Order: sequence, then structure tokens, then C-alpha cells
Amino acid sequence: MGKIVLKQVRKSFGDVHVIPSVDLTIENGEFVVFVGPSGCGKSTLLRLIAGLEDTSSGTIEIDGKDATMLPPAKRGLAMVFQSYALYPHMTVRKNIMFPLKMAGMDPEAATKKADAAAKVLNLTNYMERKPGQLSGGQRQRVAIGRAIVREPAAFLFDEPLSNLDAALRGNMRLEITELHQTLKTTMIYVTHDQVEAMTMADKIVVLQAGNIEQVGSPLELYNHPANAFVAGFIGSPRMNLLEGADAAAVGAKTIGVRPEHLEISTTAGQWKGTVAVAELLGSDTFLHVNVEGHGTMTVRGGGDVNLRHGDTVYLTPQAGKTHRFGQDGKALV
Repeated sequence: MGKIVLKQVRKSFGDVHVIPSVDLTIENGEFVVFVGPSGCGKSTLLRLIAGLEDTSSGTIEIDGKDATMLPPAKRGLAMVFQSYALYPHMTVRKNIMFPLKMAGMDPEAATKKADAAAKVLNLTNYMERKPGQLSGGQRQRVAIGRAIVREPAAFLFDEPLSNLDAALRGNMRLEITELHQTLKTTMIYVTHDQVEAMTMADKIVVLQAGNIEQVGSPLELYNHPANAFVAGFIGSPRMNLLEGADAAAVGAKTIGVRPEHLEISTTAGQWKGTVAVAELLGSDTFLHVNVEGHGTMTVRGGGDVNLRHGDTVYLTPQAGKTHRFGQDGKALV
């Protein structure tokens, strides 16, 4: 089991309220991603759940029991850090076995558990190597293996892929997702990368300044953002947000249009602009267009879009694909 419930959890450092107040339920077996810009409080929230930081007020329940005052070792959770935190003088096997050794488990039983975890993580052929002989991705898998053998109620990941290059990050995203599908254990994952959030999560928690802006599935947040902040944060490239006369004409302070929901024409359209940059990616073309009165807008087209810097274009939002946001930033129905 791994249900975690936060009730009016607050965290302050002196007069600074890092987490003003959070209520959140994470169901057993869910893969939940905390996402938001740097300094939004996502890592602090994870550390509160882990017990590495004390709450200023509120309660944290794990499987129905109040764990607010429990030390980290008593919460039944396993944390995986971005720094790996492996012992360089130990082999992979001994690193994975270490928490079992500290718990006093019989060495033979501990070895069997370590070998089973290594098989799941494709580390069987590396068990006698030391961390310095492994790639970054392999070291991260060893750190995950050390967490697996503890059979925790939930895994907590704090930006585990930030030290890896782009190719390895892509591979590790798949491996962690597949691991969740195999273990079916609750996982809470912190990242500033909304692409990781979109591709890995069952449920995304978007944070800003310590507050939860929206909770939902990736597609819920993408298609129905609760406010302009979520609209501009979720999605790559980000949603185009426009203010002014065009927004006022549809009864809103701000209107939003995703790059793939803009039609491109060289003859006529709602907004006239000039191509500043054309990014040719093969299957897709991203145009960054300087639009009169609205600054730069991003358009996603097919790989056959034949437009370059300096070309004049006209952009028109597809019918029913425009988002409206009021004076308070909240989405208008």
C-alpha cells in the first residue's frame, strides 16, 4: 500500500512561507509528478513527505496513519536523489544490498533480493563493478535498485535525471515508467521539466510559489488548463498567450492558442506577422513569428512548411481551440 494524504501542510523558514498550505491525496499505485518552475516548492514538498524537513503545521498520512512526526526511516518510503549517493568503494551488488545489511537481513537473503532487483533493472552483468566504472544512467539504476530492495510504500524521486544528457534522460524516462508498470508501487517524482511530467505521470501536480495551481492527468492539464499559468507552463512549445483588443473582443483578459492550433497562410488570416526563426525538425517545423501588436508567437507546422526568416505570414486559430482567461487568470468557460 502507498496512499499518501497531505492535510493543510505548511512550511515556513522564518517569515518566508515556502508552502503556504497544501491539501493533496496521492492514491496507492499512482505515478504523481510535482512540476513547476525553480523555487516553486516542489522539492520542499517532497522532502516534507519524506520526513527530511519538518512541517510547520498540518498532517501527513501514509496508509491511513499519521506520519507527520515520524523520522524518515520509519515512514516506509525510499528516496532517489539526483546525485545517486552511491558508495564508490563498494560494488554494485554491495551498494544495492546496503540498506538490507543495515537492517540486519541475512546475507544470503539480501543477496537474493539484490540480484532480483538487478534483473528488473538490467544490471545483472554489472554487479561486480564499482560506480566509477558505470555510466550515469547505470549509476542511477543502481540507486533505484537500492530503493527497490527496501520494498517501500512509495518511491520519491527528486529530479533524478537532471545530471544526464538528453539521450540518457529519454531512455531513463522510459525505464522508470516501465518500472512503475512492473512494480505498481506509488511513485512521486519531482521535476522542472514539463516534458517529463507529460510523458511519465498518471497525475500531475502543478506548483507555483508553494501553491497547487492544478491537479489532473497530463491530457486534462493540456486540454483544460485551470488558469493562464498552467496554460503557459504545460506544453512544449508553450501556449501562446495574448492580451489586448483581441482578448477583450471575446470577453477575456487573455486568450491562449497552442502552437499546433494555429493555421498558417501567406495570403490572409487573423494576425499578420513576420517569421523571425524557422526551426526545421524533419517531421515538424516550428515558426517563431513576430506578430503585430502581440510580440512573438510560436506555430507548429508539418515538415513540409517552406517558410524562412523574413517571410510574411498570417495566423488564424482553429475553431474551438482558443482558451480564455479572466482578470484573475482563471479559465473562463
